[in-house]
Amino acid sequence: MKLFGKNHLILCAVTFIILFMMNYLGNDQADKLERALMIGAAGVIGLSIGLVIMNKGKDDKTPPQNFD
Repeated sequence: MKLFGKNHLILCAVTFIILFMMNYLGNDQADKLERALMIGAAGVIGLSIGLVIMNKGKDDKTPPQNFD
């Protein structure tokens, strides 16, 4: 998947909406909006970092030597 391509942005939006709704609806504390926004944003950032790491070694022509 291309980073910041159309599919990545759609996946980020779906991830944010799911995490936001789960935390906003399931929380009864006074700062539930702030918590839901932070957790949704952290989920999208984590997803993007994971995709960067996954795509970094995707087309690697020199794999590590003696890999078991």
